[in-house]
Amino acid sequence: MRGDTKPDVCVIGLGYIGLPTAAIIARAGCPVLGVDVSENVVETINRGEIHIEEVDLDGLVQAVVQRGLLKASTQIAPADVFVIAVPTPFAKDGNHTPDISYVLAAAEQVAAVLKKGDVVILESTSPVATTEAMRDMIAAKRPDLAMPGLCEGQPDVSIAYCPERVLPGKILEELTHNDRSIGGITPRCARKALAFYKRFVKGECVTTDARSAEMTKLVENAFRDVNIAFANELSMIADEQGLDVWEVIRLANRHPRVNILQPGPGVGGHCIAVDPWFIVHGAPQQAKMIRQARETNDAKMHHVLARAKALVAANPGAKIACLGLAFKANIDDFRESPARYVAASLAREYGSRVRVVEPYAGELPPEFEGSDAQLVDIDTALENCGVIIVLVDHDVFKVIPPEERRGAAVYDTRGIWPDVA
Repeated sequence: MRGDTKPDVCVIGLGYIGLPTAAIIARAGCPVLGVDVSENVVETINRGEIHIEEVDLDGLVQAVVQRGLLKASTQIAPADVFVIAVPTPFAKDGNHTPDISYVLAAAEQVAAVLKKGDVVILESTSPVATTEAMRDMIAAKRPDLAMPGLCEGQPDVSIAYCPERVLPGKILEELTHNDRSIGGITPRCARKALAFYKRFVKGECVTTDARSAEMTKLVENAFRDVNIAFANELSMIADEQGLDVWEVIRLANRHPRVNILQPGPGVGGHCIAVDPWFIVHGAPQQAKMIRQARETNDAKMHHVLARAKALVAANPGAKIACLGLAFKANIDDFRESPARYVAASLAREYGSRVRVVEPYAGELPPEFEGSDAQLVDIDTALENCGVIIVLVDHDVFKVIPPEERRGAAVYDTRGIWPDVA
């Protein structure tokens, strides 16, 4: 990457972050190869289509594919910049242990085609020291290349960490305009990554070390989780004391230095529901409040389920409408969704009485199989269900007038219907 020459870029992982990132880089004029393990994803993108829902992403992908700036493949190829955006889930040990095996597998792929002068950037949300572990994996596979932090003098490649800060539904806008923290294994690595991001990021790019950037991403989501936990705990206290939590929060927020968030059925998504555990795993004795927040938000799901069951018991024989499966409003992302957990639990218990309304789903998720629950539209649910449980605040649910739900027993976990106590 010298002068104004546009670098060849390889983005590994074409999911909710990888595909929008690849498309925005391509829009900036850089040739991009997107790599994914799914042949279906690769074929979809190469047709100029998308496999996820995100505002304006379909038009952007179609445009950059037609211009020949974005191609997809299941096979990696040489490039100047490699961006890794693969999942970092929990290990299957039941202890919320971070699993960075996908990151290391991607690093091994990169190592096979890496050359002197290349830049490798990890974007996946990761526990502290993952970037260094990625560097060590590459070093083990490519002893012919000098690695940053492991050699004297100038390294042959640059390695950095730069997490996204995006809101589903606004990903393209926020990838472009939000500030970025860029953490290099060395300051020189950070500068190399900075030069790359300035090609397509209009927000401020701040350089730091890799570990600080990794922790920054985790802290941002843990901060949100702790604040949501306060609201969710307050809602459970209000239920116990017979109070309207929405009224209490509305009044408390009139204080000039109070800003309580809105409670819900729990916390979902791959970020806020997952990332705080990475901090807890790294410092289990010190992360007491962060752990408690996670446990509180998980407990809210069970609290909601218990209240929903009580409402169903008070209305024997009535059909049950569960409104929403996504982890937040107006998106098709069901990962770690408390709404999905509650609705599936009710479906397993009440079977054919359950109707699920999810405008962003074409079919029910696998855990509904065998329950005889049905996916229906909102009008069908309103006409046939005597119990309504609001789990997601999709716009289509917010505009339902009181007269269309009159006569139904309602449990509104999102506070979208002010007339419901």
